[in-house]
Amino acid sequence: MNQIITFGEVLMRISPRGNKKFIQSNNVEFYFGGTEVNVGISIANFGGDVKHISCISDDFIGDTAISYLRKFDVSTSAIVRSKRPLGVYFLEVGAVMRPSSISYNRSHSSFSEIQPEMVDWENALKKGKWFHWTGITPALNKGSKETLLEGLKLARAKGMQVSADPTYRSGLWKYGEDPKEVLTELVHYSTIFIGGVNEINELLGTNYSFSNEDFIEASKQLMEKFPSIEKVFDKIRTSINSSWHKIRARMWNGKEFKETQDLDITHIIDRIGTGDAYAAGIIHGLQKFDDYKAMEFGSAACAIKHTYMGDVNYATESDVINILEGDTTGRLKR
Repeated sequence: MNQIITFGEVLMRISPRGNKKFIQSNNVEFYFGGTEVNVGISIANFGGDVKHISCISDDFIGDTAISYLRKFDVSTSAIVRSKRPLGVYFLEVGAVMRPSSISYNRSHSSFSEIQPEMVDWENALKKGKWFHWTGITPALNKGSKETLLEGLKLARAKGMQVSADPTYRSGLWKYGEDPKEVLTELVHYSTIFIGGVNEINELLGTNYSFSNEDFIEASKQLMEKFPSIEKVFDKIRTSINSSWHKIRARMWNGKEFKETQDLDITHIIDRIGTGDAYAAGIIHGLQKFDDYKAMEFGSAACAIKHTYMGDVNYATESDVINILEGDTTGRLKR
């Protein structure tokens, strides 16, 4: 009974090689990812037992995506198949002062077809200890929202921990439901909140600033409205330019405020999936360490993800711990 459950869309990412724009190149690379599956694979790389639940195309692309998940020992036993194609997104990777750009093609993807009756949640959660969800999934369509809600209700009924990363992306909510109402209902079934002042302001209709004092007050008000929330973890990114960022983290666990030191990322290889790496680090860390070290672990996991091409964090637990112990030189290991 120690399985980590993630639920969400699996996407194929297509990018020109290097930092080129599509108009510059006839050669592209592809990767598999998706917010929740990025979290699941990262936790599996840390040594966790992970199951990902999704709806994937019933073709050779879907077969390849499933093989990719299995390569990391992520269970695919609860994945259902669809005749619709896998969702795709196109990424141009920026550099220095030029930002990266993304275009999605997921409106009629296989995952857009998912409905509650397609997932056997009782069987899927049989070994579950932890359920992770993000605000991306309920934003996509009514079926994915209702399927997620059914899973969350059962997860809490079984006493599972539920982590919420209620990312709000206004461009995704196109099927007629109010994002604030939907996310509010889903957060009521959550115990760990992975998000900051922006996400809290969206849920509460408040206007807290990014100061530590306002973060603490926002977290307290969040816990008052959602009594199931036990801890709040926030990641702070400072962008010098597209290639150089600083990462730190802060938390409020209902008793004390803590924050980490900045981690300097002076040459970003790939920013995609770094927030997912942070969430994965928090989830893994909370099962092994105290709150502060779990937060440090999440911050370090986020930082090292910037050094891997693709959506997924390939770092192991020992890779992350090396960073926590101050080994940031990148010297050759023999």
